[in-house]
Amino acid sequence: MWALNAAGYRRLGAAGALATAAGGWISGKLPAHDPWGLWIDHGSTVRTAAAVLAYTGLTVLVVAWWQYGRTASSVRETLTTLAWWTAPFLLTPPLYSADVYSYIAQGAMVIEGHDVYTVGPSSLDPAGIGGDAAASVGNHWRDTPAPYGPLFLLLSAAVAKTTGGTIVPAVLAMRLIALASLVLIVWALRRLAREHGTSESRALWLGALNPLLLMHVVAGMHNDGLMIGLMLAGLALALRGRWVAGSALVGLAMMVKSPAAVALLFIGVTVHASATGPRLRRWAWAKGLLAPGLVACAVAGSATLISGTGFGWLRTQGVAGNIHTALSVVSDLGLGLGELGRLLLGTDPEPVKSAVQTLGLAAAVVLILVLARRSVNGHLPPVHALGLGLLVLVVLSPMVQPWYLLWGLVVVAATQQYGRVATVLVVLSAALVYETHPTGATPPYGFALAAITALVATFVVRRTPLVAEAAPTSVPGPRTAEPAPEPLSADAPQGTA
Repeated sequence: MWALNAAGYRRLGAAGALATAAGGWISGKLPAHDPWGLWIDHGSTVRTAAAVLAYTGLTVLVVAWWQYGRTASSVRETLTTLAWWTAPFLLTPPLYSADVYSYIAQGAMVIEGHDVYTVGPSSLDPAGIGGDAAASVGNHWRDTPAPYGPLFLLLSAAVAKTTGGTIVPAVLAMRLIALASLVLIVWALRRLAREHGTSESRALWLGALNPLLLMHVVAGMHNDGLMIGLMLAGLALALRGRWVAGSALVGLAMMVKSPAAVALLFIGVTVHASATGPRLRRWAWAKGLLAPGLVACAVAGSATLISGTGFGWLRTQGVAGNIHTALSVVSDLGLGLGELGRLLLGTDPEPVKSAVQTLGLAAAVVLILVLARRSVNGHLPPVHALGLGLLVLVVLSPMVQPWYLLWGLVVVAATQQYGRVATVLVVLSAALVYETHPTGATPPYGFALAAITALVATFVVRRTPLVAEAAPTSVPGPRTAEPAPEPLSADAPQGTA
């Protein structure tokens, strides 16, 4: 098979990113009204051709990323590649999602004094500051209260106020927040990799250079990127003994999206593990179980009071679960059982679906506690156990979107880079980028493309395992030796380094 060096794959991926951005400029999620006339519809024929270009570019980018993982790349080279692959998306309209319009509209709602935890963007005045954003929100979300925390709503309000709600500058301002999130992820990934004795460049390849992250955090501007960045930064501080500051950052991450709260359990494990001696360890149990949560709750309460949005976010965490997504195994199972009951017994399918979803979340909680216990016993590093726990939460969640995989993937990227879990994450990353159309829709052929990609990727990784040869760290600052890698294949043993 043909092969290039790191610079060659960097150029190939940049070409793919540029094609994806160019196609997305026309086939992406365009606003309902753009007073600047930059992001406007050019008709169905041009839109279809642009979508084909975007899918083609995405395929080139995925192949370049996959092959780049085989090169002996230094941290400096990987960071350069990340900059090259990110740059084409800086000025594009929203790609693969319309959520950014909801963010802007919710920020305008805060400015105008609406209760964002009771009503949706449709409550905005069409001629007001958030009117254009509200008109661009997807149909499912126009009447949906915000499921996000007060910190993110404050950021959204600042964007809406600064830009006056004008679509193009407002979207680009939200992309600046996404880029800041990416920088924070990179910073934290490198430090977590050092703490775990793993390859920084490999962590960046899987956790930051990943096309799934580029498409949904940079191009799509999902606030999951900010949640992940704050959570990772908190973990990095906690591992260096600064658990109070780390817990505070996790508290801020919770004020973006609530799944970050899982990290507090594993910060507690690190606090417990740092104690020595029987008496200290008994005290450490109480400290580990309670202290990180108390710090995070204090931060969350302060953010809520400062924002003035109230504590309504506590009751809106489940609103997304009302919308069925085909990637949710428990929702699919619940829907199937409910429909079966309706056909055989004439019962209402909704209670059955809701019960199955609740059981799924309960099972996720139990498995996360098992992982925490294994971490306390020294069988799993706390950060790696957190990554696995977040993946379990996603798998058993009542609503699953492709980018939710990033919650645990980015954490695992810093702690395990050559085992079965990493292999599965690589394959899923390559596949799930196809599930969503540049407009954010999920057409049937998107699932077909994702399935085909998963099958091809599984076949390829079994035939020719991904191998990244050791490369020196070539960035200023502390230098750490990069471990000799093992084959990244489905048959590799599951490591926990």
